[in-house]
Amino acid sequence: MDLSSILKPGAVKVIGQLTSKKRLFQEIGDLAASVYGVNAGIAVDGLQERESLGPTGVGHGIALPHARIESLDSIVGMFVRLERPMDFDSVDRQPVDLVFALFAPKDAGVDHLKALALVSRTMRDEAICAKLRANTDPAKLYAVLTEPRAHQAA
Repeated sequence: MDLSSILKPGAVKVIGQLTSKKRLFQEIGDLAASVYGVNAGIAVDGLQERESLGPTGVGHGIALPHARIESLDSIVGMFVRLERPMDFDSVDRQPVDLVFALFAPKDAGVDHLKALALVSRTMRDEAICAKLRANTDPAKLYAVLTEPRAHQAA
């Protein structure tokens, strides 16, 4: 599994400023609806329900919101770069500017965890995050996220 198998080029977006997690989740829900055909309301509800269990802000300006959705038949991802970092109740109390959201089928089981681990490993790479923060073009952001790992280390 690699990021290009779960992230479509159209599922990458740059957003100027948001004032709340709820608004961010609505943007992600709308993106999931337009790119993957997911019901936006169900997507937003799933993200909010998961977030109520504990914040998905993992630190260093990164959040990994995720949810399981009944109607999906594969794992899908969305990436949002925020031009203005926002509070996310992250573990390190730092505002978030890089958000990689995942939606998985209800019965995805271990594949959901593998996808989450892949995204987490990718987003922990400081060089990748530096490139993501240095670009505002969604096509370039997609390229940074999906380029083969051997090239990312260089």
